[in-house]
Amino acid sequence: MAPTADLSASSCRVEPPTVEPPRHSRLVLGLGNDLLRDDAIGLRVVRELHDRLPSDAGVDLLESSEMGLALLDLVVGYQELFIVDAVQTGRAGPGHLHEIEGDALRLLPRISPHFLGVGEMLALGRELGLAMPERVRIFAVEVADPFTLDTEMTPVLQVALPRVVEKLLAALSALGLPCAGGHLGP
Repeated sequence: MAPTADLSASSCRVEPPTVEPPRHSRLVLGLGNDLLRDDAIGLRVVRELHDRLPSDAGVDLLESSEMGLALLDLVVGYQELFIVDAVQTGRAGPGHLHEIEGDALRLLPRISPHFLGVGEMLALGRELGLAMPERVRIFAVEVADPFTLDTEMTPVLQVALPRVVEKLLAALSALGLPCAGGHLGP
């Protein structure tokens, strides 16, 4: 006779996954794809920040090619979230930096596959009782070509990269982080 499985309610409980707590209360999350030309801007900004922020800056830096609900595990536990991503609105020239507060996410037209689901992801996390960021700010960089397979960004985005990094450093410095007024490193 084969053994039978105990399918009572107590044996079928699924434990929620354990999420490692963040080291700091702030997260800068760069989104994009290194293989799609200008779509890599969010990833490149975070890489620059790794080189420019002091180790005691009080901010975690992450890169991800995920989008929507897949970002949930990355942002749980943070009080503040800064997202850097590529957008193509056609309303500004390549390299223009759109700064968007998280509350405005539901009002945006569909301009980026990465941060479109951020509003829904945050709402779901709150609905599930997870510790979601209280403040969300998007740094959306207008891009020229987010679709061509290439590991190099367009020249206009390469030129804009340092300016975008400086703006993000200035925003972090305004929050009291030790960023030397947004002018760090070489």
